[in-house]
Amino acid sequence: MAASPYNISVSDQALDDLRERLSIAKFPDELDAPNQWVYGAPLADVRRLAQYWKSGFEWRKAEAKLNELPNFRRAISVDGYGDINVHYVHQRSPIQNAIPLLFCHGWPGSFEEVTKLLPLLQGDGDAPAFHVVAPSLPNFGFSDAVKKPGFSLEYYAQTCHKLMLSLGYHEYVTQGGDWGLYITRAMGLLYPDHCKASHINMIRAFPPTFTKNPILALQHALTPYTEADKRGFARNQWFNVQGSSYHHQQRTRPQTLGFALADSPVALLAWIYEKLHDWTDEYPWTDDEVLTWVSIYWFSTAGPAASVRIYYEVNNSPSPHIENRERMSKWIPHVKLGMAHFPKELSVMPKTWARTMGPVVYESTYDRGGHFAAWERPECIAQDLQKMFGKGGPCYGIVRDRKGYDKSAPQAKL
Repeated sequence: MAASPYNISVSDQALDDLRERLSIAKFPDELDAPNQWVYGAPLADVRRLAQYWKSGFEWRKAEAKLNELPNFRRAISVDGYGDINVHYVHQRSPIQNAIPLLFCHGWPGSFEEVTKLLPLLQGDGDAPAFHVVAPSLPNFGFSDAVKKPGFSLEYYAQTCHKLMLSLGYHEYVTQGGDWGLYITRAMGLLYPDHCKASHINMIRAFPPTFTKNPILALQHALTPYTEADKRGFARNQWFNVQGSSYHHQQRTRPQTLGFALADSPVALLAWIYEKLHDWTDEYPWTDDEVLTWVSIYWFSTAGPAASVRIYYEVNNSPSPHIENRERMSKWIPHVKLGMAHFPKELSVMPKTWARTMGPVVYESTYDRGGHFAAWERPECIAQDLQKMFGKGGPCYGIVRDRKGYDKSAPQAKL
């Protein structure tokens, strides 16, 4: 299927509907507590953001900025699901033999997360250049909704893989966090002849065992946990006890939650804003950043409720080749693996655990940064990719077939 240039264009009717809903919004009360965040998104913050969303925020300005990106849509045929129109950003480097890179977002992220990386990956001097492809996953952003049950990891991975093939990239590398971790790992498991290497910034792993990882298990047994490891365990404990209620809801009854997200922009705003605050490392969010982020969900093609179904389908719909998402946390051979460790990620693993995931060839550790690494610390992700795939790096020259690409894709205004 040929690609079609895509222009994000929210209707005036949709904008009027949003403002009307915001104008009649009802807000809950809250306790007179010194720290409102322990209860969830604070009333003052959400009320301020909702008022600005209604009367000050300029979606048309944000929309125009997003339309400076090389946006496309293309029908991708997915086994058992037919054609799905997938929106994606395709930013080609001026260097034609640049490395094809698939950037994969998660929830509550979007293709917008790639925008800070694009100017850093075009190649400069000895730094390697990348052709970057950043799709809106099905059910997210400006891609189609999936109406048939069972669309789990295997099918998200197939969609992204076939998108890369459709652009002529028969060999490629990947970068991802959140669901992007699981999807890009699934691509490596299913398509190792095409997906040559992956870089991840969220790490989900299990302790090494003597039966499966004897050398790592011995290192693990003999090496005391560092202070950073202990802080990581504390972060994990916080997330599991205090920060994961959304996950239980979305993986068990996404439709019930969907009524609130589809009907109330304030509910959607509070639901996502809490995660932007809690999952980052004191990142200084501006109101415009928050509202652009949330507006992409509100104005999404599938509607704001569709995105949360990924939690149910991945956890409850095993597919022919992937029995569960825990498979993505175990050893995947053939695909070389790079990883970035950030202290405020949702899971912070000791390196001996992380190395059970596959042939790790590159690791970095940063003293600050959280879950949305490409947005919070884009220079770190870019640096990792440059060191991993540049001259002297462990994956230099790993992509041999770089001839095919969509020559119709225009350059972005960076």
